[in-house]
Amino acid sequence: MSASPEAATTSLSPAAARRGRWQPVGLGQARIGSGFWAPRQTRNGDQAIPFGQQQLESAGNLHNLRLAAGIGDGEAIGPVFADSDVYKWLEAVAWEYGRNPSEELLERQRELTAIVAAAQREDGYLDSVVQLRYGDEGRYQQLVWSHEHYCAGHLIQAALAQVRCTGDRELLEVAIKLADHLVASFGDSDGEGDGKTVDVDGHPVIEMALVELYRETGTSAYLELARWFVEARGHGIIANHGHEPTYFSDRVPVREAATVEGHAVRAVYLAAGATDVALETGDAELLEALKRQFAHMWSTKTYVTGGLGARWDGEAFGDEHELPPDRAYAETCAAIGGIQWAWRMLLATGEAQYADAIERMLYNGFLAGVSLAGSEYFYVNPLQLRGSAHPDNNRSPAHGRRGWFDCACCPPNIMRTLASLDGYLASTSTDSVQLHQYAAGAVTAELPGRGSIGLTVETEYPWQGSVRVTVEQTADGPWALELRIPQWAEGATVDGAPVAAGEYARIEREWPVGAVVEVQLPMKPRAVTAHPRVDAVRGCVALERGPLVYAVEQVDQQANVDDLHLLTDADVAVSHDPSLLDGVTVLRTRGRTDTEVEVVAVPYYAWANREIGAMRVWLPRGDAGRSDRPAVKG
Repeated sequence: MSASPEAATTSLSPAAARRGRWQPVGLGQARIGSGFWAPRQTRNGDQAIPFGQQQLESAGNLHNLRLAAGIGDGEAIGPVFADSDVYKWLEAVAWEYGRNPSEELLERQRELTAIVAAAQREDGYLDSVVQLRYGDEGRYQQLVWSHEHYCAGHLIQAALAQVRCTGDRELLEVAIKLADHLVASFGDSDGEGDGKTVDVDGHPVIEMALVELYRETGTSAYLELARWFVEARGHGIIANHGHEPTYFSDRVPVREAATVEGHAVRAVYLAAGATDVALETGDAELLEALKRQFAHMWSTKTYVTGGLGARWDGEAFGDEHELPPDRAYAETCAAIGGIQWAWRMLLATGEAQYADAIERMLYNGFLAGVSLAGSEYFYVNPLQLRGSAHPDNNRSPAHGRRGWFDCACCPPNIMRTLASLDGYLASTSTDSVQLHQYAAGAVTAELPGRGSIGLTVETEYPWQGSVRVTVEQTADGPWALELRIPQWAEGATVDGAPVAAGEYARIEREWPVGAVVEVQLPMKPRAVTAHPRVDAVRGCVALERGPLVYAVEQVDQQANVDDLHLLTDADVAVSHDPSLLDGVTVLRTRGRTDTEVEVVAVPYYAWANREIGAMRVWLPRGDAGRSDRPAVKG
């Protein structure tokens, strides 16, 4: 089925869980209209997505799919997972079409979808690089490294976004055919194999995709295979291939694990998929294990920016409190995976800590990965860069932001996240609407049997802490509005009354049209310290304001950043500069080297948009000996 740009859709986004405490609102029912995120979404749609297609063309990703479809001559180009970047890009196009329909986007989608469909084998198998390099006999022979399920997962996710946003089913039919092939090929339902392959992909994502395909189609075999892939981890499959299992999150069964470990992106993708499985199967034990793992990750393995992954070696989580700022990997994709996991945990539990985590990752660890122009990227996101840093690696930030990478997972991942960002703003339950992230715009929600609720949100968040919510349409009888009060917002008020930080303020009443709720979140700058076990930043402080972590860049300083100490007793002046870095709130305070100097701090996400030079988030204290600052993660 095809759809015109005016076609309406009602499917849920970005994850349509049927269980859990809260439900996502329908596609298009939460809309960012202006403010902080709107220009970023516009640049993503107008510049990044079209440019992404050019990059996929020049890098050979589309060439591979054309060859697999019987179009042209040549050999496969690029890494074995090259197809996945095409699928993430197609997903971004779908969400962008749902946000801002256009015939051009629809044509781009349909052109590439036709190539993907033609590349698929009759039995449903699809992986262009494996098909071209190894033939049918090469299928799933090196699944620990081949990313065949990983590519399939991203195809399924793209297909679901496409059918929900445009109504087009062609890619969904490809996804169903591929999923049916996987169901026929993998698992061990009765312990005797059923002639199926007992193996797992080295890079999770198929788990999330299969659960979401189950939600769309109702085909229980997809949910069962996702459950099997989750349960198969930690039972020696990868070790039996001769590989060390920690890197692959395969050392301990998921429901027995106390923490996340190994490759950070793989670990959080697996956890997000496991959360989907726990939700849809009603597996309370598995959900409790995932709550335990998230809590341990957040308290011991997460940077103050929300960055995940302390080691370049293996792109991995390190040990507890192993959070060096200068060698932080903190891959942009890991922040995206962390947001996806936290969103699922939020829907499952209704606990504000997960929305707080999304906010920290979104404004800092994720947003630092894309330039203000929207079309240049960081793969890794350290919290410190020395002035003498030598760019010894293609992914080193010392190079500056780059338009693409040989391993290009991050750029299209950023594109699909920005295009679908509206879906993370709000949710509903049977009697209430929740606002999780504050952005200027509108929310429409349906309460079963009660009617529609319409809200407008006015705010200049994150620069100011005032949020004004107006009821534009109301449901029958009393219903509740639940407003997240961030953990950092001590002293917050709702309609002038004090409310607890780190919780949802719930107001239940009959709401007339025109009713207004005023939220005030204190935006006083904060000097924070790390856990004392984070050796690399012991004796240092970082500056925060609202949801933003700040950094000092050499371009703003009188003194050498590498020598700078912060006087934490000094006052911090706050001013908004609309002409700087797309408009930012700047912090000014005092520091010292040999003499006392002014220190200028800008939001961490905005660094490296003027020039590449020394940068620090954590600064040594100039008044060493004081220890009365609140402790937070490294």
